[in-house]
Amino acid sequence: MSQLASRERDPANERERTFSLFGGGPDGNEQLTATVGVILLVLFAVLGVSIIRIGQLLWLHLFLGVILTGPVAVKIASTGYRFTRYYNGSPTYRSKGPPHPVMRALGPLVILTTLAVFLTGLLLLVDGPSAPGTLRILHKLSFFAWLAVVGIHVLGHLAELPGSVQAVRRAQGRTANLPGTRGRAIAIIGSLAAGLALALLFLPEIHTWTSAGGFHGFHRFFSH
Repeated sequence: MSQLASRERDPANERERTFSLFGGGPDGNEQLTATVGVILLVLFAVLGVSIIRIGQLLWLHLFLGVILTGPVAVKIASTGYRFTRYYNGSPTYRSKGPPHPVMRALGPLVILTTLAVFLTGLLLLVDGPSAPGTLRILHKLSFFAWLAVVGIHVLGHLAELPGSVQAVRRAQGRTANLPGTRGRAIAIIGSLAAGLALALLFLPEIHTWTSAGGFHGFHRFFSH
């Protein structure tokens, strides 16, 4: 018993636990960003279907839109962390190299348009069908701006996909026991759980929008 307690108090053991949750360096950051990116790509595809069939899937559009706030926050945090470490001169992140110049230029635009479309969307959800026309216009404009920027962003990453797959295969043995895997899993699952919890809190507002008056207001919003 005393040996176990001594091991738990061992600074080296504490560092090992911390490293297992937060380690991984640039490879771990890339793994987190890529994993969240795939999840977002799937969820955004479903969200796109809900827009096309907004008459039948308005509830899904609203509910899924709120859930997405969790993984979107993780994606912004992971990419922002890489940029910060790179431009702060971290040797490991500098050796990894910068993203493609086009992707670097798009980065701030992706973040700004994403924040704009989600913020205006949440404000619309809270205000209900009686939300000001200005807010509706801002959400619509930010959505189309986001769609254009993210479309280019996704295409850029798809172009890099073959090289990334080859790099992962070459590094498979090296990254099989990459530190921080547990922490990254917690971050991803936690973000989805937080988004789901937030969506459940917004159920009354979602119900207001999916009622007769709210539905017609939302349908006119996307139809014009």
